[in-house]
Amino acid sequence: MTQTSADTPPAQPLRSVSLADIIELLGSMRFSISLLTIICVASVVGTVLPQNRAENTYIDQFGPFWFEVLNKFSVWSIYNNWWFLLIMAFLVVSTSLCLSRNAPKMIKDMRSYRETVRGSSLRAFHHRVEVDTARDLTSSTQAVSAWLAKQGYGFKTRQEENGVLLAAKRGSANRLGYIAAHASIVIICIGGLLDSELPVRLQVWLFDKKPLLENMLIADVPPSGRLSIDNPSFRSNVLIPEGATRSNAIVNVGNGALVQPLPFELKLNKFHIDYYSTGMPSRFASDVQVTDPDTGKTFDVTIEVNEPLRYKGVTVYQSSFDDGGSELVLEGYPLQGPRVEPISMTKQVGESVELTLGQNDRKVQVEVTGLRPINVEDLSAGDPQPQVLREHVAAVTGSAASKKSTDLRNIGPSVEYRVIDESGQANRFHNYMLPIELDGARVLLAGVEDPNQGGGFRYMRIPVDDQSSPLEFMELRAALASSDLRNAAARQFAINNASSIADQQALQLSAERTLDTFAQSGLQGVSAFLEKNVPANELPRAADVVVRVLGSSLAELRMLSRAQAGRQAFDPLDPQQGQWTQMAIAALSDLSLYPAPILFTLKTFNHVQASVFQVSRAPGMVSVYIGCVLLILGVFSMFYVRDRRIWVWLRQKPGENTHVLAAMTSQKRTLDFNREFEQFQQAMNRLDVKKDSS
Repeated sequence: MTQTSADTPPAQPLRSVSLADIIELLGSMRFSISLLTIICVASVVGTVLPQNRAENTYIDQFGPFWFEVLNKFSVWSIYNNWWFLLIMAFLVVSTSLCLSRNAPKMIKDMRSYRETVRGSSLRAFHHRVEVDTARDLTSSTQAVSAWLAKQGYGFKTRQEENGVLLAAKRGSANRLGYIAAHASIVIICIGGLLDSELPVRLQVWLFDKKPLLENMLIADVPPSGRLSIDNPSFRSNVLIPEGATRSNAIVNVGNGALVQPLPFELKLNKFHIDYYSTGMPSRFASDVQVTDPDTGKTFDVTIEVNEPLRYKGVTVYQSSFDDGGSELVLEGYPLQGPRVEPISMTKQVGESVELTLGQNDRKVQVEVTGLRPINVEDLSAGDPQPQVLREHVAAVTGSAASKKSTDLRNIGPSVEYRVIDESGQANRFHNYMLPIELDGARVLLAGVEDPNQGGGFRYMRIPVDDQSSPLEFMELRAALASSDLRNAAARQFAINNASSIADQQALQLSAERTLDTFAQSGLQGVSAFLEKNVPANELPRAADVVVRVLGSSLAELRMLSRAQAGRQAFDPLDPQQGQWTQMAIAALSDLSLYPAPILFTLKTFNHVQASVFQVSRAPGMVSVYIGCVLLILGVFSMFYVRDRRIWVWLRQKPGENTHVLAAMTSQKRTLDFNREFEQFQQAMNRLDVKKDSS
């Protein structure tokens, strides 16, 4: 049978959501617990994931795809994220509504003795006592009252016809624990909101403050980029080099920054740092001079970790340390073309310079980013292991971290810099100032950032000459770039190793081809050439021959290079000279993959320290401390204070015994409660009891 439209029940109208419904939702316990759960999960993420790092750090760690996904939720700065702050604000509202609705009921119930209970209701309790006693009503009432008072119960007495009701309670402070625990959440969240970026962001939204997106002098910052000196809440950073004075800090807001004036001036007199044997800082502290511009008062104080400066409502923490503009003398060795002489320049850390290099006038920008005066490293020593050519190529040679040792030593200062090419591609480098001995050879370590190691470096080992300089190696590099010198070296190698003219020509051709391939693409190119032109079963023998030809030819090229530079000839049979040549082959091969046309070494420097302070005004700190105390008291009260109630009905008819009907209850019926009920039951039985025989 087909249903007609007349049989269809009418559609129910949609019920509109009222303000009362919204308040009911916000004030519900489930809503509060849901918000608290989200905050806890977000806090776990913020604890596990390092916050406020450079974007490149997260890209290297997670990759471009997941970086874009996670960046949508701004997990890199969770605690100042808009959605995190919004959830905290909703949690404050929700918990406040819940508290305002339930706290009066709890307080009323806590004060009430519930003396209106009827005798018939007590028989429904599981924990009850019902006995008769020969004592009269007055004596029984006094005995029960004395026991309740001795056990610490507060009670009320209600007289009725032929009877007395005693309503007692103990542990009512348990309800205060619930109130204190919920109030602590509100107070802590309010303190967190006060100490977050929210007050500063409100000034950006409501008072036309505009974060600065470009570098400029403090004096040139417009009023829209400055916060008030009376700003009630901020968290900022300030870097002060030794001997410098600062009266402004920087507040980071999104991708920009605002200037926060301070109510005093800080001058860094001296920065102190001590190190563990591992090279990690064991203590760093700053001797500062504080000047109050309002009174002219000046005093000295030492700020270090866990010992901040507190003055005029502002707290100055020792956060970290940095370079304060050290002056470096650098020597840049060209890595392309015939030029050998280094480019000398003097720069401060943080400065940059534009250079034109090579025959193609290649322009690059060099930015000096850091100086490390101390480098304690774990480096191994030992003889190099023999490797076939393909293994050597696969290892890309020269890593200072290829072997590990428990021996730690300071290997001296180092410099960090970036080279930015014309396309904007930047590469980071880390080069040591002094040569060190590795595997029996003195080498200079030149590091290139490895994106596969999360910002770590791969190091090339450059052999040094008798003057501890890489100049001889650079002369050999320039000679390798000259086709005339390569051909001359190949010819001399053929003369020294072949007896007949035909053999000399064949050997010279082989040496020329090997040197040309090596000069163009290093050992990687030689290996690729062999794999392409030699059968697989003959590849190991061919690789061994090519390595011997390359080593001898390059030794001849080194002879020519030394002669051109006015150096004395070396003994080719000297093991040290042979090792130097082998190290040079590995370094020259690595140069074919080096991502810059120039290599800088640190000649000398004038180190200037700088201290990084975190400066904050945190009115929410007191609120958080109060909330934590309330939370401790609340949790303690809820878990260790038990709410117990006792009702005792005493009735006596003329000429009869006094009838006792008592009951005991608690919110938590634990083993302790059962033992306490047994004590109560025994006390009632001691009232000269005659149990009802009916």
